[in-house]
Amino acid sequence: MRKLSLREFTMIGILAALSYVCFALIQFRITLPGGDATSVHLGNMVPVLGALLFGGLIGGLGGAIGMTIGDLFDPIYVIYAPKTFFLKLCIGLIAGAVAHRVFHLEQQTDRKKLTRGAAWSAAAGLGFNAVFDPVIGYFYKLLILGRPAAEITLAWNVFASVTNAVISVLVAVPLYLALRPALRQYMHRVDSSASGE
Repeated sequence: MRKLSLREFTMIGILAALSYVCFALIQFRITLPGGDATSVHLGNMVPVLGALLFGGLIGGLGGAIGMTIGDLFDPIYVIYAPKTFFLKLCIGLIAGAVAHRVFHLEQQTDRKKLTRGAAWSAAAGLGFNAVFDPVIGYFYKLLILGRPAAEITLAWNVFASVTNAVISVLVAVPLYLALRPALRQYMHRVDSSASGE
């Protein structure tokens, strides 16, 4: 595995902070029987946005760290922190792989193809989460809380995961399209300064 640069570590930190805010502070919590909860939030948008802009590893780590911290600070979600880290890292890795290996977004100049590629990439990462968050969550709760709790919360977790996926695609893609030109211009200036032009 390659070493991350200081710039990449900085971006992971910024994405982690944004992910934490989008999860912990911008959420609609749904209290479930037995003291459990699920929520509709914008946290899943961050690993996708980061993956589209900077690659899957940076986006995935940023989103995973931020949302895991959100879980650790919440007494209801604290037991789900390991599951959260794994799933949010996967969102970024999948979205980044599709964006940069399938659609080659960093080289794309056609606006329609760029939008389509970004949307499919976001949908791939978030689609994975919409399926595997409830499935892994079910078995996780089965082991920790028992069968009744796992069965009661499954339908709500499916609803929340699908809703979060749709909202995150609708927010991440326009944000990516808006931020991409400014980021490319900034990176060009930084690279020009570094090369002494």
